[in-house]
Amino acid sequence: MQPTWVRRTLCMWACLAPAAMLFLPARALGATPAHGMVGAVPSLAEGIPFAGLLASMALGPMFAPRLWHRWSRFMLLGWSLTLLLAEGLAFGPDVAAVSLRNAMLEEYLPFITLLLALYTAAGGIVVSGGPWGRPAGNTALLAFGTLLGGVIGTTAAAMVLIHLLLRANAHRSRKSHLVVFFIVLVANAGGALSPIGNPPLYVGFLAGVPFLWPLGRLAGPLLVLAVPLLAGFYLVDRWLAAGEPPAPRRQRFRLRGVANLGLLVAVALSTAALGIWQSGSVSLLGARVKIGLLASIALCVGASVASAVATPRAVRRRNMFSWAPMVEVAELFASIFITIGPVLAMLRAGAAGPLSGVFGLLANAAGEPIPAAYFWFSGLFSAFLDNAPTYLVFFGLAGNDVSLLTGPMVRTLAAISMGSVFFGGLTYIGSAPNLLICAIAAHRGVRMPGFFGYCGIATLVLAVPLLLVTWVVF
Repeated sequence: MQPTWVRRTLCMWACLAPAAMLFLPARALGATPAHGMVGAVPSLAEGIPFAGLLASMALGPMFAPRLWHRWSRFMLLGWSLTLLLAEGLAFGPDVAAVSLRNAMLEEYLPFITLLLALYTAAGGIVVSGGPWGRPAGNTALLAFGTLLGGVIGTTAAAMVLIHLLLRANAHRSRKSHLVVFFIVLVANAGGALSPIGNPPLYVGFLAGVPFLWPLGRLAGPLLVLAVPLLAGFYLVDRWLAAGEPPAPRRQRFRLRGVANLGLLVAVALSTAALGIWQSGSVSLLGARVKIGLLASIALCVGASVASAVATPRAVRRRNMFSWAPMVEVAELFASIFITIGPVLAMLRAGAAGPLSGVFGLLANAAGEPIPAAYFWFSGLFSAFLDNAPTYLVFFGLAGNDVSLLTGPMVRTLAAISMGSVFFGGLTYIGSAPNLLICAIAAHRGVRMPGFFGYCGIATLVLAVPLLLVTWVVF
């Protein structure tokens, strides 16, 4: 346990650091607009707000949990304001306002409304009975969820099955390992089988990659990754279950909330279809916004309202449903989407940006791409940044030519696709559902590790399977 003065000092630092940075000259931050209004290449200093946000999120709950719980939203707001005010001082309030508008309207709102719709609908689905709650049954559930993620999307699959997994293991005191493996497999790796499964592959589909290409090229690598993960999970779960009370007697299988299940699938598929729709655009808040984007937001909001109104309270009580996890995730991702802009701009700058040394490692002396390097670098960046833009960046670095990448350079495209999907479970922010799953588990009484603790555990879980994929595939 840290001394009180240490915890208070760290908490004060997390609160005051953003405010203190505002007194620095904006040019000292090297400020450039975060969301692409000006073609300037950002500097590493512009990543300070995003890095500070991650540091606050990791250190706050570790050293000052009570103060973090009470003041976290203000710390997150402070880092967001740091970036926006630096932009405002350097380029004027109009540029900062446009940066904020682009982050919220074009990126955050579609993301958070989809997450809200899936969270609300999944919270109204109750599955009881079945073999779950025992090591073999839990392993079978993770395997099923991994496959389901490629059909309805990892977020939808995760939101449905996390309640089932935790309810079936309610008799056990040690459950955090269930959530870690669930995030790695169901919320991330399972999305490798189709463009619907995970945002990076959907972005690739929109760029011209054939719909069935992931199934044909990534099914084998997914098996190489998933089989040792499932085997390892079974051994760990069996070992931990030996010291726990026995599972309750198996009950008859029952499913309640069929309407919500249909609503969840409809939202997942409709949102994917709206992304393909070549719609026109309308003027909103001074910007041209695609009608398909607005339709997707409206669809998700409507589905959330319909599910919230129509689902009986008794069904939601069975899932220990609460809005608190959703509110927590919404607040955190609002700050992430604001502060991540400069970091993504550094990534998009490629060899011309401050990360040029990294991109120089992607090719050999003859200029030929190294698939294994694309796999690891696209994966590691995806674990900390938005994996869909990261996929596009590496797609562009590999030539941005679909016919070439699905032909002679198919191993490079496979590497980018696998990296963007398989590494998402390394951090809580590696993909959309990770943090929400953690919040749901914590709300149900599971003691989840902090940000750094989770990264360490997930690294131990994924290191050997990822190395095995590298050795077998590349």
